[in-house]
Amino acid sequence: MKIIYCRWGSICEDGIMNAFKRLKHDIVDFYRLFDSVDYDKEYLKALADCIQANPGVACVFSVNFQPIIARLCKVFKLPYISWTVDCPSFQLYSETVAYPTNKIFVLDRLQAAKFAPMNPDNIFHMPMACDVGTWDSVKVTDEDHKNYDCDISFVGSLYSEKCKYNFIEKDLPEYMQGYVKGLVDAQLNVYGYNFIEDTLTDEFAAEFKKYADWVPLGSDYIEDVKAIVADTYIGYKCTEQERIRTFKAISEHFNMDLWTLSDASMLPRINNRGGADSIRMMPKIIKCSKINLNLTNKPIKTGLPLRIFDLMGAGGFVISNYQTEIPEHFIPGEDIVLYDSIPDLLSKIEYYLKHEEERLQIAKNGYEKVKELHSYDVRLTQILQTAGLL
Repeated sequence: MKIIYCRWGSICEDGIMNAFKRLKHDIVDFYRLFDSVDYDKEYLKALADCIQANPGVACVFSVNFQPIIARLCKVFKLPYISWTVDCPSFQLYSETVAYPTNKIFVLDRLQAAKFAPMNPDNIFHMPMACDVGTWDSVKVTDEDHKNYDCDISFVGSLYSEKCKYNFIEKDLPEYMQGYVKGLVDAQLNVYGYNFIEDTLTDEFAAEFKKYADWVPLGSDYIEDVKAIVADTYIGYKCTEQERIRTFKAISEHFNMDLWTLSDASMLPRINNRGGADSIRMMPKIIKCSKINLNLTNKPIKTGLPLRIFDLMGAGGFVISNYQTEIPEHFIPGEDIVLYDSIPDLLSKIEYYLKHEEERLQIAKNGYEKVKELHSYDVRLTQILQTAGLL
């Protein structure tokens, strides 16, 4: 099948490309950045030329739904398949979501259900996956073991630099600061249910917006102020606080390596190793860590982040916060270990550091399940079948 693959630099794109090639699809690699996800004359012209130069193309594919691609595919009456791997994804608020040529796949079931009414027959839930073959090819040397061996590791941001709330907090009225703090503290005590958006009123969100460094969406977008406040301001603040508080608690009892470019000065007992390249270094860190941690970004309300699949697909033993979709794909205690509070996490870290055989068996089970059921090869076949192209 001939597919035009519109790439723009997502971390998932190479793994997906590898899978397309293994599946023997004829891929036209259209790698080009756009000035705007909505309108870019030069991008539209280049993509139109590409479509016209490839008669018989079955569809256009991209990571994340991009309105600019949807507009052109509508003109050409060409199926546009997108796999949204970010949550939240502002592009899904675009009215172009409703085009009949779209086949939109979303990693989080709750997010898919939220946007499904905009195009009921063409929006689908589709979990993430992993490029297992690439991780299998990564070999760990003796020198790597010296550099990366550790009891516990986490690779990723603390979200302090990504959290818009941090930049506007001082401008908020005291009552609003207090409300957000209370909401964050309450949310951090609950695992498996994100109630932030449900707790906010439209009036609070509208008032909050006045103080926010608000970037308005386009005129053809349906702006959901409450959802944006809940996810990109308060949700990210929850993620930041959860990671800082969790890592602080861990570092007071265990040795932990943190691979991050975020400011970690508030975690003096942690081993701050700096940044880690996600392609070259991360798989080695995973393979050399006794325990790999996953803490899901709060706006991902039910789904599994890419990181879980990467950790398990590289053969790592994973302890993760509870997400409602995890037991649908993996057996807790057999493929992956889940926790539902910081004390529970500390107890499980202590247990699995002392029980190596169990730890290694769970890691092996998780790896085998990802390899069999959750590779990009499997997932892309599911996507193309659901889209009616296979």
